[in-house]
Amino acid sequence: MKILIVGSGGREHALAWKCAQSENVTHVFVAPGNGGTATEAKCENVPLSADPVSAAGQEELKQFALREKIDLTIIGPEAPLAAGIADTFREAALAVVGPGKEAARLESSKVYSKAFMAKYGVQAPKSSDFTDPEKALAFAAEHFGAGTAAPLVIKADGLAAGKGVVIAKNMSETETAINSFMRDKSLGDAGSSVLLEEFLEGREISILAGVCICKDTPGYIQPFIPARDHKSRFEGGQGPNTGGMGAIAPVPDFSPAARADFMKSVLKPTLKGIRDEGMDYRGFIFFGIMMKDEQCHLLEYNVRLGDPETQALLPLLDSDFPSLCLAILDGTLDSFRLKWKKEAACAPVAVASGYPEAYSTGLPIASNLARLEQLEAKVFVAGAKRGEGGPFGSGLRTSGGRVFAVCARGADGEEAHNKAYEALRFISFEGMAFRKDIGLDQSHE
Repeated sequence: MKILIVGSGGREHALAWKCAQSENVTHVFVAPGNGGTATEAKCENVPLSADPVSAAGQEELKQFALREKIDLTIIGPEAPLAAGIADTFREAALAVVGPGKEAARLESSKVYSKAFMAKYGVQAPKSSDFTDPEKALAFAAEHFGAGTAAPLVIKADGLAAGKGVVIAKNMSETETAINSFMRDKSLGDAGSSVLLEEFLEGREISILAGVCICKDTPGYIQPFIPARDHKSRFEGGQGPNTGGMGAIAPVPDFSPAARADFMKSVLKPTLKGIRDEGMDYRGFIFFGIMMKDEQCHLLEYNVRLGDPETQALLPLLDSDFPSLCLAILDGTLDSFRLKWKKEAACAPVAVASGYPEAYSTGLPIASNLARLEQLEAKVFVAGAKRGEGGPFGSGLRTSGGRVFAVCARGADGEEAHNKAYEALRFISFEGMAFRKDIGLDQSHE
């Protein structure tokens, strides 16, 4: 089997690594890939002349898949899905894992997503949406003027690469966020409309799942074991939101009662809604959950696998990943049984100095491969590319803000945490920064 993975981040590195482990896979192409995917067994990067979000980029990838007789394509990031790349591939009779453009609106438009949740009774925080900044500010002034100390969650409607959510603790922070999104266009068109959402105290959980819902099937969603991402830049949930500073799996505080509520209050109404709306959804979905008093409130949908959650989950998966993808496509997902290692995983993310604000790139990365292998730690590259010659570590240079995740497994969360942070001692670059509390109780956000 020949597989094509679209994307260039840490999630795509983890996908390529996992797919290459399958005995059924002969070759994995990653378009465009990164410095980590370039050296994985069976893997090859494919340079692109156009962005996969564009029509030209999608045509280029489609022609590549047809020419190379690709058996399975997996779309990693959200932006190409929102632009309809899965529809483009299916129209060419190519097997592709990813929802169509209509279903991708569950992530690409927060306003649409909240309306969907309300229509189908998905348990979620209350919110109001605005296209006029003055009306948004008036709503916020009334909220804070009522004497409540509760923050407001401000969400840009469109895709914003993890930068479109602000938790405003007062009117001043609200004004800054709304003016930035709606007036200054800091996120481009993504911030033209915003959601103002009630803030819920609790613990966040990420539940990724396989989805097979189309006209030929009754529909099924197969959830993975729960994971937890840590988005705040600094320890203890402090600082600005990021694309993710690390993840753990499974989540020790996701009780049977909470899981039952998730199935009843979030998953089942979502399944019904996708089916009733007539969406073609054959891919993955991400439920961003706030758990409070054993109840699960849906904060957001993502229409793909999470990053960095994927980097913590796939090392624990004991099932053949390409076979899971084929089950999603051929309508047998309901009979596919996922198997997971009886272990825990911890995957802290190393970032460039200054991230998520301005940061430098092109910095050489040094590593001690022997020590990393002894610790059974896996480095998943995100923002790094390969230079001229040299083994992993000597030929790799930073190219982004989130540079890599180091995932380690252990008998429990504590052992996984200790092994991951021990491994971080043996890979470095100038100004490298990371949170020190990923996987510790006090790091729950």
